Amino acid sequence: MSERDIPQLLTPVTPSTSDEPVENIIVSVSTTFFPGAEHAHVPGFPDFIIVSSDSVHFYVHVDKLLDASKNGFNSLLPLRPEDQKDGMELVLKLPETSSVLNIILHTIYTISCAHYSPTVDVIVEAVNSFPKYGIPVGTYVALWTPLYQLILSVAPYSAIEMYALAASHDLYDLAVPISSHLLGFPLSSITDDLATRIGPVYLKRLVFLYLNRMRALKQLLLCPPRPHEATEKCDTLEQKKLTRAWALGAANLVWDARPGL
Repeated sequence: MSERDIPQLLTPVTPSTSDEPVENIIVSVSTTFFPGAEHAHVPGFPDFIIVSSDSVHFYVHVDKLLDASKNGFNSLLPLRPEDQKDGMELVLKLPETSSVLNIILHTIYTISCAHYSPTVDVIVEAVNSFPKYGIPVGTYVALWTPLYQLILSVAPYSAIEMYALAASHDLYDLAVPISSHLLGFPLSSITDDLATRIGPVYLKRLVFLYLNRMRALKQLLLCPPRPHEATEKCDTLEQKKLTRAWALGAANLVWDARPGL
């Protein structure tokens, strides 16, 4: 594990008491999680600061993080009594970038971060970080949650990556609607790494989705229309001609058909 992957310990920050002039310091602060920010269903003002690897400050509530985490936020919380001193702000520096932490914190607070337009890679990294911080993926990416909706919104143009993400965390309710965007995806292009991330169960489901659609198409097309009683314009001979033409056309269509047809 590299030094970058190890979260730095909680650091108390006190205002400077020196009489020497202090130069202006620019601090990057989240536009959602800033000092004095009020969030629905979260009483009080933020009491804790998380700093990303690119030095963006997020002002959050310790209790909110603890409620969401099953492992004390990677065993970094709760705060030690000796750290909680009057006049000090407690800061936790994490190895994730601000883009990743932005998704994690928005998810914990049940707020949509779609207006930030996060990239697919950032979404994948954020969701994959949930277990590290004890955040139950199945709870926070459940049906109709903001993150669930965000992933669905990017699925049309990055379906296989989003399907692999859903599959790797066994998010069945998410994988099903995403799979509808994969009907034209060539299975032969799935790499070993992608197959490993998808896993055997969801890879099998994807393959069977293709096979079952092709089987259903064949059953629909290869059965010719039922013959009817002979009429003056369509006797038995004409009906046999139609049956042969149908069989030929159906065979040609099925031969070239793909699951996305």
